[in-house]
Parts: sequence; C-alpha cells; structure tokens
Amino acid sequence: MQIRSEFEQDQLAVRAVNTSAFDTPSEADLVDALRQSANPVISLVAEDNGEIVGHILFSPVSLPDHPGAVLMGLAPMAVVPGHQRQGVGTHLVLAGLDQCRELGVDAVVVLGHPDYYPRFGFVPASRYGITSEYDVPDDVFLVTELRPGSLSGLAGTVKYNEAFGDA
Repeated sequence: MQIRSEFEQDQLAVRAVNTSAFDTPSEADLVDALRQSANPVISLVAEDNGEIVGHILFSPVSLPDHPGAVLMGLAPMAVVPGHQRQGVGTHLVLAGLDQCRELGVDAVVVLGHPDYYPRFGFVPASRYGITSEYDVPDDVFLVTELRPGSLSGLAGTVKYNEAFGDA
C-alpha cells in the first residue's frame, strides 16, 4: 500500500471511497466543496495494487481571536469497507499529520471517535479551552499540537470552512 497526494484524475475514485464508507454522500460532497473553497488542502489517498482504497483531507480552520494560529481540521477520512481495520486509516492520519508539520501547522482538530484518535496524540480540545462551533460532546472534539506549546493561551471557538455548514 502506498500513501500519496491525491491527483486530479483521482477525484472520481476519492468520491467512490467516501460514498462507500459513509451512509450518505455528504462527506463526498464536502470533499468536492473543500477542493474549491479551502487553501491549502492536504488530500491524500491510500492506493493498494492500483486501487484507491482510502482518503483523508485536511483543510484550514481558524480561531478568530487568534488569527496568527495556523490550524487545520481533519475531515473527512474514509476507507472502503473491504480495507477497514487493516491500518489504512492509521497510515493516512500519520502521513497527513506529517504533511501538516511540513507546512508549519501548529495544531490539528478533529471531530472524531474518542477511542481512535488519541493514538495519534489527540486529546479533548477543551483541555486548551478550545471549543467547536458545532454542538458536539466534549470527548469527540479533539486536538493535537504539532508544534509543542503552540496552543498555550489560544482559547476560543474553532471556525470551519463554510463548506462544512453545507455538508
């Protein structure tokens, strides 16, 4: 399996991955919208024997009271059902976090499963006084610092790209 950047010719396959992994096409529609409206976007695919079997996307989010903070949101991540629980998601998350570090991102937030994301250093964002603009339980809105100490004193509410409101 290879993790690589998404190419333009991968877009239909990425859409298929997202529609197969989720109950509705909302996440696939979100990916399409973020490609158009968010910059920079980190979009990675997992390719196995020439077939795209996983996808992850990172896009900028903000803390309006702290415009100098460089934050990304991880969403969505999808793996086709036949390849789930085989480490594909883990490889995608790790590669994506590495690319975020290379871009100078301070931290990454995710609305995600509290039993899955802590293995990558994610903790409840509330530990830093950071909340989501969406009404979600505390244990599913998570953050990981990519630059140690970068979240110190940056309490506030994370704002997502407007495409998330349409999803």
